[in-house]
Amino acid sequence: MQSMTGYGKAEYRENGINITVEIKTVNNRFLDLIPKYPRAFVSMDDAIRKAVQAKINRGRAELFITYVNTSDSGKTVEADETLAGMYAEIAKRLSEKFGLENDFKVTALMRSPDVINETVSDEFGEELKSKVISTLNEALDRLNEMRLVEGEKLKTDILSRCAEAMRLVGEIEARAPKIKTEYEEKLRQRIEEVLNGVTVDETRLLQETAIFADRSNIDEEITRLKSHGAQLKQIVSGSVDVGKKLDFLMQEFNREANTVCSKSNDVEITRYALALKNEIEKMREQVQNIE
Repeated sequence: MQSMTGYGKAEYRENGINITVEIKTVNNRFLDLIPKYPRAFVSMDDAIRKAVQAKINRGRAELFITYVNTSDSGKTVEADETLAGMYAEIAKRLSEKFGLENDFKVTALMRSPDVINETVSDEFGEELKSKVISTLNEALDRLNEMRLVEGEKLKTDILSRCAEAMRLVGEIEARAPKIKTEYEEKLRQRIEEVLNGVTVDETRLLQETAIFADRSNIDEEITRLKSHGAQLKQIVSGSVDVGKKLDFLMQEFNREANTVCSKSNDVEITRYALALKNEIEKMREQVQNIE
């Protein structure tokens, strides 16, 4: 079980080529990759995305790749002459309009955004892509190591809260059978007070008690809550779609707890059910961070 939150970093340093890969992830319903790398790496975009998708299933991932080449190999510098011409034309137009000296020189033109671009030669490109993907995989492995550690912490917390939730379910289960008897006794006392000594119709009393017991019966809800607790333990021990499965299970947990609250005509059961809902909500918050 892995958390969706983590950080991984890896570096490649050899023969004047420096590659640094950093990846940071937070929780998200789906995989949302936000890559930031040099324009020269645009041709590698598909390979980079596939490498990330192979090791991350869910989460918002910010990927940063920096590249410095101080060697003599693989370098190609190109000028965007069309864009340069547009910069020069604008400088000329502004000079004439405002009566200012046009001091826009070649050095300034070369520094203008996207006029000069470093590209990677075709022969060097495949070799560089191999280095980038290798470094990326190393960063992803370190990221997943951290996510696994965080996942174990989440697992421990969720199991602890599940144990408390099951304790509360046990309290509800122990209390539930007593409600019918107490209701019958209270109903008998009220009738006797109203009728002032007149004999109580036992048949009608039993009928009213049976209707109440049927309306407030929570045996099915208790059975399902106990089943959900057992399922949770199985799911957190797995490794496939744990977060999605737990997210659905929390919805079912909450639905049963709500039903118990709505059926309850007893202060103690309501108190236990509200405490149960609180534990379920805490589990749900943790589940949002699981891949």
